[in-house]
Amino acid sequence: MSPSSPDPHTQSPAVSVDELVAELERVRAENRQLRQALASHAVIDQAIGVLTVLGRISPDDGFTVLREISQHTNIKLSAVAEHVLKYAQGAALPDVLLEEVRSALTRHTGGDRPL
Repeated sequence: MSPSSPDPHTQSPAVSVDELVAELERVRAENRQLRQALASHAVIDQAIGVLTVLGRISPDDGFTVLREISQHTNIKLSAVAEHVLKYAQGAALPDVLLEEVRSALTRHTGGDRPL
């Protein structure tokens, strides 16, 4: 191999403009999804904190309560979390959520009804 010839081990395969554009779009979509997941995770963590205080339960139990509410009402976990946060700020919970929050907290607090 002469000093001026390229090293075949360091050359990258040729990539078309279309492939680069497709990869850029894929990365942008993934970035949007990760940003949304991060925001949703923060809301869920805050709602767990609210349930922990309301029910005087552990954070693990707070997550379990949040998940049970979501499953029993067929409402997305992030949407339940948003309602719980709004409740903590003074808004009313929809009746279906209020009853399920009470039931779930009662199951995890040994019968005390915190709400």
